[in-house]
Amino acid sequence: MLKITEDFLINNYKISDRALEIYRQALSDIEKDLQLYDDVREFNQLKVLKAFQEERISDSHFTNTTGYGLDDIGRDALDRVYARIFKTEAALVRHNFVSGTHAIGAAIIGNVRPKDKILCVSGKPYDTLLGVLGLSEKKNPGSLDEYDIKTDIIDLDHEGHFKFEEIRNALRNEPSYKLIHIQRSTGYASRKSFLVSQIEEVIKVIREVRKDILIFVDNCYGEFIETIEPSEVGADLMAGSLMKNIGGGVAPGGGYIVGKAEYVKQAENRFTVPGVGGEYGATYGLMRSLFQGLFFAPHVSIEAVKTAVFTARVMEIAGFKVFPAAKDKRTDIIQAIEFNDPKKLVNFCSGIQAGSPIDSFAVCEPWAMPGYDCDIVMAAGAFISGSTIELSADGPIRPPYIAYMQGGLNFEHGKIGVLIGLSRTLEE
Repeated sequence: MLKITEDFLINNYKISDRALEIYRQALSDIEKDLQLYDDVREFNQLKVLKAFQEERISDSHFTNTTGYGLDDIGRDALDRVYARIFKTEAALVRHNFVSGTHAIGAAIIGNVRPKDKILCVSGKPYDTLLGVLGLSEKKNPGSLDEYDIKTDIIDLDHEGHFKFEEIRNALRNEPSYKLIHIQRSTGYASRKSFLVSQIEEVIKVIREVRKDILIFVDNCYGEFIETIEPSEVGADLMAGSLMKNIGGGVAPGGGYIVGKAEYVKQAENRFTVPGVGGEYGATYGLMRSLFQGLFFAPHVSIEAVKTAVFTARVMEIAGFKVFPAAKDKRTDIIQAIEFNDPKKLVNFCSGIQAGSPIDSFAVCEPWAMPGYDCDIVMAAGAFISGSTIELSADGPIRPPYIAYMQGGLNFEHGKIGVLIGLSRTLEE
């Protein structure tokens, strides 16, 4: 770090000498590791570029439809670009999805019927999906449970691995299972995220017993972190959020669903209504942002990964438990830090907020956020409200008080935000 930069940090952000020491050591420790991610970025950037070229994208696709949005060539072309990137038969990409959970919910609900059962093989799903499935303590009107669609969960083993034999036995003994749910990212669990190779392994185990079952993957936070996606190793259906990796920090919101055409069509009918599906839906001048965000996404996603690797090493040196570790291979942009102290958790998130370009003056306080069963503290000083490809951190106020940090549109900002968070945590 340049001396002038250090002086600026000390004078303007009250960064401690100890925090700067850790900062320097962490950068030195991870220098070679960061270079490996540049190769992934380059491959995925070429993959996206080729998809744009094959679909002959032009400025005529930056459409501005209103009303029903029939025959929106930009919207339809974006679907085809996504399908090419993920090597799937079809895609549904819409700004109208309000969150990743909305896209995931449409994908799942559209493909199950009363008396069907869902099997979650990667443990308890992320908190906001529990309300969709009918598994939360608070009953949510319209959940799948009310439609007699039940969900079973197979927990991971103590090392965070799939329980293959338990999965085999469950599928053999319960013919009502219609859909398998796999969550790639950790969510609010204390485990590592799954590599695509691990997802491929469990898909092979599932196919040994049931070739007909629909395998769904929640791909949130995972796009463009490896050179392949779960849809390339046997997943039938997949969904994610444009406010995370694949929106590139440019898309103002939305989500996507990709997979086999028959399953995407069923999801379309749930997203709108049967008989309308994906044929309707005005885009209101947003197509340029959705295309441009996708084009930036491979670069921005790796910037976020570099920030996560740096964070892991910084917090390891500071004496905190982290997962994944700095040297672990990454499959998503999330970095978890275990504080075992609610004050430290809040202080770290407050530091991330203070280092944000937007709302840096805001105070982080835990609150009862919709969709969660406990108070959540959240640092989210983002250009796009709620965007987690931008530098952010959040965590539930419950033991062991883990912060889940993600994002960073560029590594330079990511480093500074984390350094402020570190310094505030060390002060506490």
